[in-house]
Amino acid sequence: MTTSEQQVLDDMPVRLYSAAPSRLTSYLDCPRRYRMTYLERPAPAKGPPWGHNSVGASVHSALAGWWKLPFEERTPAAGGALAVSGWLGDGFRDDAQSHAAREQARGQVERYLADVDPAVEPIGVERVVSTKTGRASLWGRVDRIDDRPGEGIVVVDYKTGRSVLTVDDARTSLALAVYAAAAARTFHRQCLRVELHHLPTGEVVAWDHTEESLARHVRRADSLAADLAAVDARFRQGMTAQEADEAFPAQVGPLCGWCDFNRVCETGRAAVPPREPWAAVATSSPGPGTATSATGASSGPVS
Repeated sequence: MTTSEQQVLDDMPVRLYSAAPSRLTSYLDCPRRYRMTYLERPAPAKGPPWGHNSVGASVHSALAGWWKLPFEERTPAAGGALAVSGWLGDGFRDDAQSHAAREQARGQVERYLADVDPAVEPIGVERVVSTKTGRASLWGRVDRIDDRPGEGIVVVDYKTGRSVLTVDDARTSLALAVYAAAAARTFHRQCLRVELHHLPTGEVVAWDHTEESLARHVRRADSLAADLAAVDARFRQGMTAQEADEAFPAQVGPLCGWCDFNRVCETGRAAVPPREPWAAVATSSPGPGTATSATGASSGPVS
């Protein structure tokens, strides 16, 4: 190779690793699940759909659709009606459980919207935002982005799971930090505040980042993306089954029972049997006594 050819190679831009925060956190949660989700083709068969995912998707859709209604129709009852009309019935034990969960979701949406001013429209609803680092192109769909007097741009993420949330959930969330950085880039405005809105309890937990704390999260995402780009390339170049298992070890823990791939992951299935698809569907609101472990895992998955 000549000196001029080497110079051309050295000057070529590095291909950015494109990923949503969910892809990065999937690897942190369990490298084996990450491999099965994003790399193996054909992908391993997943288990049946989860009832709690149906609840979450139905509520998110209703809250997004509410802002598309004419102003005069934006009532709490209209939001509840959207939850009912757009209800997803997959993953429930039976029609009775689905109906009970639907009515509970309707009530949660109506209670939540009772405190939302329909005249103060967000600047983004289900808005895709993106940002770039030295080694990654990061993007994601944000539930809601507000522009509030005195607070600036605020990232809002709806939660419908049973786990009671804490400020640490907002402070340590890599996804929320990436969304904030991406929202700032998209709207050309500073965005430091992130919020988790928990529909079952009506509680809002928030964290106000500094520029430095946000930058730390983004640097972490950049470093993780670089690591994943390397290990993804190794996998695509070819690995034996043993090499793949060593490169993508199973992270065994209580969440194995909620994994889509529990039935095809020998390590996870041996440690924790698969949960029933409807096991995390609650028909009563959680209270302050809901148990969570030191790692933030609860009796059910976060959604």
